[in-house]
Order: sequence, then structure tokens, then C-alpha cells
Amino acid sequence: MNDVVIRKARAADAGRLNKALRHLSDDIGDSHGATADMLARAGFGDHPVFRALVAEQDGAVVGATLYSPVFSTVRASAGVYVSDLWVSPAARGQGLGRRLLKAVAEDAGEVWAASYLKLAVYDDNAGAQAFYDRLGFAATEGETILTLDETGLAALKDDRGTR
Repeated sequence: MNDVVIRKARAADAGRLNKALRHLSDDIGDSHGATADMLARAGFGDHPVFRALVAEQDGAVVGATLYSPVFSTVRASAGVYVSDLWVSPAARGQGLGRRLLKAVAEDAGEVWAASYLKLAVYDDNAGAQAFYDRLGFAATEGETILTLDETGLAALKDDRGTR
């Protein structure tokens, strides 16, 4: 994997980035609602909400990651949330996932002074859990991830939510 180059994604990479993330969605059985245009606007517009890295080998994308800043008052520091990490089947088991996370940590450290990485892994994805365990990731005791979906968010905005 020494011939793999990891670099920051640019707006021109939106299509290739979306294709890599679609592979991730397929690999884990998720639906994939993003489009290249959505990624271009969200990640490379006037107010980017994420940063991304692509790993290339011989011109082909063999890995990608998408991440965003977070801030914790408990930790009293900025961190980075890795929402997506994909390595092509042919490149797995060669350290590329670790290299991508290292690059995320370095970039997030420079840009946001991030002192920790955070991510979520599906309960039924034993392979991913084993990978993250080997890197030293641990479940956060007493923490449950909650999501307010589109309908709930609209209700909150319209003040129809539960009080």
C-alpha cells in the first residue's frame, strides 16, 4: 500500500467521493441518498460541513473518509466525528484504514485542534468493530446516540414537538 496516495478531497472529486461512499453503503447494507452534487455543495461550498480524504492507487479511488468537527464541553476540546470510512475490498487488510484515520487526525488537529476522534459502528458489523478495537477505540460508557429525523426536525422547527 506504499503506492497509495492519500490527499484532501476537492470539489472536482465529488463524483468519485460519492461513488466510494456508495460502495460503503452497499457494503454495510445502507441506503445511499447522497449525490455528487449534494457532496459538492455540502463539503466544498461557502460553508463546508465536512472535510474528506481520498486514497488513490494508479488513479483509482481505493479508500475515502468523510469527517466533521465536534466540540465537547466535557472533554474541554474539539474533536472530529468520522461519519464514513471506506476501503475497497482489494485494499483491505493492508493498513489503509489506519492510514486514513491517521490522516484525519492530523488534518483535524491542524484545522480544529481536535484532540479525539469519534465514530459510530453498527452492532452487527463485527469486522469493523474488531478493526476499531485494534486501534484502541472504545464504546463511550453511558452514551446512546440519538437522531431526530427529518419529520421530527420539521416538527421541532414548527414548534409541534413534544414539550
